[in-house]
Amino acid sequence: MPFDFSERLKALPPYLFKELDRIRDEVRGRGVDVIDLGVGDPDRPTPPYIIEALTRAAADPANHKYPVYSGMNSFREVVAEWYSRRHGVSLIGDTEVCSLIGSKEGIAQFPLAFVNPGDIVICPEPAYPVYASGASFAGGVPFFAPLLEKNGFLPDLKAIPKDILPRAKIIWVNYPNNPTGAQASLDFYRELLEFAARHDLIVASDAAYSEVTALPKPHPSVLELPGAKERVIEFHSLSKTFNMTGWRLGWAVGDATLIKGMGLVKSNVDSGVFQAVQFAGMAALRGTLEPIESMGRLYAERRKVIAEGLDKAGISYLHTDYTFYVWVKTPRGLSSAAFCSKLLNEAGIVATPGNGFGPSGEGYARFALVQEADRLREASQRLASLRF
Repeated sequence: MPFDFSERLKALPPYLFKELDRIRDEVRGRGVDVIDLGVGDPDRPTPPYIIEALTRAAADPANHKYPVYSGMNSFREVVAEWYSRRHGVSLIGDTEVCSLIGSKEGIAQFPLAFVNPGDIVICPEPAYPVYASGASFAGGVPFFAPLLEKNGFLPDLKAIPKDILPRAKIIWVNYPNNPTGAQASLDFYRELLEFAARHDLIVASDAAYSEVTALPKPHPSVLELPGAKERVIEFHSLSKTFNMTGWRLGWAVGDATLIKGMGLVKSNVDSGVFQAVQFAGMAALRGTLEPIESMGRLYAERRKVIAEGLDKAGISYLHTDYTFYVWVKTPRGLSSAAFCSKLLNEAGIVATPGNGFGPSGEGYARFALVQEADRLREASQRLASLRF
């Protein structure tokens, strides 16, 4: 039966990463040896001690019932302990932490709690598409703040038009940044909080990549600043930190009212995270930091491998210590789409065109370092052989 999609669904562009999968499979079907550096899905398995914790918890019939909507108290307390240990941030697990079925669902659903039709949500671009789609689903209007290389891929807060700010409800930030890999300092976060206070904005921070680094400390959290908790909600995930993308476990932390709103939305649209997965998450967060540190070193080595090919091909890129992405500037005269098409057709490499993340991504492409070293060396050699 032909049925019309809703206007809100028709207004959304095709989901970028689903489209990438389609193109990759189409090229593979032609017999091309494809090296997929498109979607940011870690290729290494979840650490064994986390899997063992899940196995034990899944065997317990007590965990076969409906979970608590906002998460088990014990899980939320462990998240609070994690923030204290990693960021020096004090959180009350019962009121300032909410479990999520991966941070994506929280990011998409959070605007439903605080955005009314016509309210503006300030979204960075280039960026993860869900900030804008979540705003649109809530009846809000995304306003895009460009992330430009000349500004270190930070939003220029002073450039946001004055007529936008009275209608704005939320401002999104994401550091370490996807897709660019850029970082933010506490000085920037301080400026952001002052800006948000002047204009009565909720600061929504996506910190999913804060632990993906070879540096000895994680990327700073905006919550480390005094008074930040009064208007901040921060989203985090075990997906990239512990190679748990398929497990769907994350959290939101911050202001108690913002967390309450997030929980009220969740209680109406889902039934919470399977408790056995929460037990596994507790094992991850309470366990050794060795898996995080080893993955950070691994991504740093992979970055060096792909950089060799980019350097030989004369392709410039952002140097960063964070995320497992490489933000590449397309050679002169090539658009994002043309560059990625050339990579695919002449080198069998899948990369994500930068304009798929927003207009300011035009002229760039993103490589995800989610292949083993031998495949990355092959990709590097193929890059080095290209002529632009």
